[in-house]
Amino acid sequence: CSGLDIAGLIKKMKLEVDNFHIETIANLTDEHPKYYDKVLVEYHFHGDHLDEKKLKKAVDLSVKKYCGVMEMFRQFSEMEIKTIFHHI
Repeated sequence: CSGLDIAGLIKKMKLEVDNFHIETIANLTDEHPKYYDKVLVEYHFHGDHLDEKKLKKAVDLSVKKYCGVMEMFRQFSEMEIKTIFHHI
C-alpha cells in the first residue's frame, strides 16, 4: 500500500520521477509463531530532476500517516526506512 500512496503523492505533487521502486529485507524469527521482527524498507527514486525534500515528505506521509500495513508492522517489528536517490 505504501507504493500506491507514494505513486499518488508523486502525481499530486507534480514531481518528476523516471522510476520508483521499493526493496524490502526482513528477518523472520525462528520460533513459532514465526513473525518478522526486523524490517528494512528502501524507497528508490530515479531521475534527472528529483526534488529530494518533497520525495522524502511523500515517503514520510505514507509511512507515518497513510499506510495501514506500515502501522501494522510497527506494532511488532523494528522498522528501518531508507530513501535513496539515483540521479541520472
